[in-house]
Amino acid sequence: MSYLLVFSVSLLVSVLIVATQSWHGRWSLDFMVGVQKMHKLPTPRIGGVAIAAGLVAAYMLSEPNVQRILGHLLVAGIPAFFFGLLEDLTKKVSVQVRLFATMFSGVIAAYLSGIAMQDTGFAPLDWLLSYTFFAVLFTGFAVGGIANAINIIDGFNGLAAGSVAIMLAAIGLISLQVGDFDLASVCFLSISLVLGFAVVNWPKGKLFLGDGGAYLIGFVLAWMAVKLPMRHAEIHAWTTLLVCTYPVLEVGFSVRRRRNRAGGQSGQPDKVHLHHLIHRRITCKRFPQYSALFKNDLTSPVCWLATAIPAAWAIAFSKNTEMLAVGFFGFVLIYASVYARLTQFRWCFSARTLRPVVVKVSL
Repeated sequence: MSYLLVFSVSLLVSVLIVATQSWHGRWSLDFMVGVQKMHKLPTPRIGGVAIAAGLVAAYMLSEPNVQRILGHLLVAGIPAFFFGLLEDLTKKVSVQVRLFATMFSGVIAAYLSGIAMQDTGFAPLDWLLSYTFFAVLFTGFAVGGIANAINIIDGFNGLAAGSVAIMLAAIGLISLQVGDFDLASVCFLSISLVLGFAVVNWPKGKLFLGDGGAYLIGFVLAWMAVKLPMRHAEIHAWTTLLVCTYPVLEVGFSVRRRRNRAGGQSGQPDKVHLHHLIHRRITCKRFPQYSALFKNDLTSPVCWLATAIPAAWAIAFSKNTEMLAVGFFGFVLIYASVYARLTQFRWCFSARTLRPVVVKVSL
């Protein structure tokens, strides 16, 4: 019943936002200006309000042990949500400020819970993380990175929401494997509120997560990914890293690609993410006769596979470090090969792609 009520609250708030857009659209609508924009009509981008409302409902309906975890999420998530929502309303908050705010949310969560990343399996880093100060900073960095990754993959109807639901489901199922029912409940409650929003977001695209929603639900996912291995020594950090492989790789490839571009900056948006390429090379070419909305909607299920495959591997080998490492590096290779195929029409990278692009400007 709690899951159903949380789902209902998120869905109701999402519907209300869409129904009242004539009142707040002056500030909340996302227009079609921007290289990475794929929608055809102005759409509210404050779906984060529905996500936040769902989290509050989950807190109010939960048992004390679950409430404690959700309480930390609600308090610590305020900077990530606030600065993301501020960007949704003003379009004037820089990427650096939003990223720092989300990292700060990770630091607050570590302070409130007394949990920080200290066991990564990499001896030199673990030695540094044995000092609380560095452990807390690294935790904030990791949390901010994953949350920012969710914002990066938020490019098509249902893509971010569906991907987050899959990753939270994986963490929840692994939590059940080790008997952590409280953490599993938080994951499944979070899935409920994400799905409540997703009903309005996919397939019609009536409401977007926006930066506030992407950073907030990304923070929730990131904190669950940190918390699980730190609460259970038998679960290695490789486990949750593998669960989050798809968005993490999107960040890594995006930073490298943008820096190699002449005059490019790592925070500069572009239209060469994997989901953009799948849309352009696969869905648009395979279904040219269908509407732009249909092709937008169809792109997300294809991309969900990139989330589901490593997540399923992590569930199957959650306590086998060697297999987790094999799965991670194997998926990196698959991702790189598919990306190369979609950009160069070959299954490997050419030397030309590995070199920075130089643009000559005549004055």
